[in-house]
Amino acid sequence: MSRPEHHPDAPEQAYTDFTRSLSYGDYLQLDTLKSAHRPVTEAHDEHLFIAVHHVSEVWLELIIRELRAAMAQLEAGITDAPLKGLTRVVRAQEQLTNAWEVLKTMTPADYLQFRHAFGQASGFQSAAYRMVEFLLGNRFEALLRPHEHRPDLHGPLQAAMQAPSVYDLTLRLVAARGLPIPQEVLERDLSQPPVLNEAVLDAWLKVYRDPERYWDLYELAEKLLDVEDNFRRWRFNHMTTVERTIGFKRGSGGTSGAAYLRRALETVLFPELWEIRTRL
Repeated sequence: MSRPEHHPDAPEQAYTDFTRSLSYGDYLQLDTLKSAHRPVTEAHDEHLFIAVHHVSEVWLELIIRELRAAMAQLEAGITDAPLKGLTRVVRAQEQLTNAWEVLKTMTPADYLQFRHAFGQASGFQSAAYRMVEFLLGNRFEALLRPHEHRPDLHGPLQAAMQAPSVYDLTLRLVAARGLPIPQEVLERDLSQPPVLNEAVLDAWLKVYRDPERYWDLYELAEKLLDVEDNFRRWRFNHMTTVERTIGFKRGSGGTSGAAYLRRALETVLFPELWEIRTRL
């Protein structure tokens, strides 16, 4: 009797000897990844709490990488290629926002079982989140203080706060296209957050009233709005998650908790791009 032929996609055709090559776990360094998951209590939901924050930090690092790449292209005067990176940022932001939905399955009673264990640790101290904020333009000197004990974190954050944001680079492109951006805007104190400027708004009005002529700038502006829109959604979900978990108690990092996050919702990263909707 002849032996049955094996289908080329049969499981037994898969590679099984990894003595001389990388396996899936080796390539992703899964042992290292899993070793970082170290709850300090026996509380069931502490595992969830750590997992959600670990995953969020990974997405934040990807967002930083994509923002920096897009910003390098903008600095070189390129307007179309950055759209791919910014679109990837938007998709990653969606994953960040959805992570709060998983964390919301944790009740206040669940949280209180391990809340005491991490002391003053807080997402407010996330260097990756702070870097995203700085790259997008939300900058205040006080936000650097939680990282002063770590020069390896403080240095890059301080450098980012003193360098052009993604919106600063965009406005330089707008000016390079011959649209009137005031010199005081182009040479502003980069360590400060942006404020609405009427002349900048007039320049964007020209773009939005003639999108065929300025299609690349128009498309870039709309993509930046996607980024800020998702940034706001993330912050809103953060606020509601905190509020439904601890109410209006003070946060572990010393802020006023949900009240602080509610005020943060008022932050506007690209003011002219929002105001233009009213002026058109």
